Amino acid sequence: MKDIESLEQLKVKYIGKKGLFTNLLKSLSNLDQKDKASAGKTLNILKKEIDECFNEKKKFLSDIELNKKLEHEKIDISLPTRPEKKGGIHPISKTMDDIICIMGSHGFKVEEGPHIENEFYNFTALNIPEEHPARQEHDTFYINKYKNLLRTHTSPVQIRVMKNIKPPIKIIAPGSTYRCDDDATHSPMFHQVEGLVVDKNITMANLKWIIKELLTTFFNIEDLPMRFRPSYFPFTEPSAEVDIRCSMENGKLEIGKGKDWLEVMGCGMVNPKVFKNCGVNEEVYSGFAFGLGVERFAMLKYGISDLRMFYENDIRWLQHYNFIPNGFPSLLRGL
Repeated sequence: MKDIESLEQLKVKYIGKKGLFTNLLKSLSNLDQKDKASAGKTLNILKKEIDECFNEKKKFLSDIELNKKLEHEKIDISLPTRPEKKGGIHPISKTMDDIICIMGSHGFKVEEGPHIENEFYNFTALNIPEEHPARQEHDTFYINKYKNLLRTHTSPVQIRVMKNIKPPIKIIAPGSTYRCDDDATHSPMFHQVEGLVVDKNITMANLKWIIKELLTTFFNIEDLPMRFRPSYFPFTEPSAEVDIRCSMENGKLEIGKGKDWLEVMGCGMVNPKVFKNCGVNEEVYSGFAFGLGVERFAMLKYGISDLRMFYENDIRWLQHYNFIPNGFPSLLRGL
């Protein structure tokens, strides 16, 4: 049998309403009661087996026809793009790779973790109390009654590293994060890069130096004015927010000059309670951590005013803000 149509004709011939097998079933009325029951049972078993054979054959022929169709209609996605339609690197990817490249040049190792976390790694181990607003459903995407959730920051990666790796530790944790927020400066899904250093005799001076190296290199401003303003985060103590000098005159933002200050990231010394939750001896080791929003850094560097445009897939916007792949940053090549 070469096609489904021929198979259907054969099926009608034998088990259709007027088929040979159907007529055989009708002839049971000519038998006596005893033989009729035995013959009827046998014929019904045969009919079921014949139906199964036809269905298996039909599926086999359908698969052959589908494969032939796919062979003729498939699109080879491995083909290069048309010359007049060159692709580019999205500003989020460019910014993420720039930051990884800068930190990699200072010896930081990239670590990753699961996007679906539990409350211990996302909150409890980070010294975030039960009554903290961040734990509420209006701020966090919970998945089920067992308190699994979409991670609200990449800090759980730091917890996993400290629980599994003995100091010294020097890592960054880039990746996607999720929060219940959506406006011109917030997105339900966004990207962070967090850093962690744990070793003996780590001080605030080490933290300030590495952040200065990151900001001056990223914004390409050698003498970028910055300040560390006291703040509060449950997982660091003391904590600080980092501001950089800027100008906001005539609706235009200019980094590195002017009289205004702009907050760009948070940081601090790792809270001893976090060390305790991870099994790190706080009497021997100290450390610092910092975190930044990738979209925010991209907006500041490339003059993007609305965060939502990163995800709108507007081809005009993408063509304006994309980057040519040639010379893309890497740990070997640098920026």
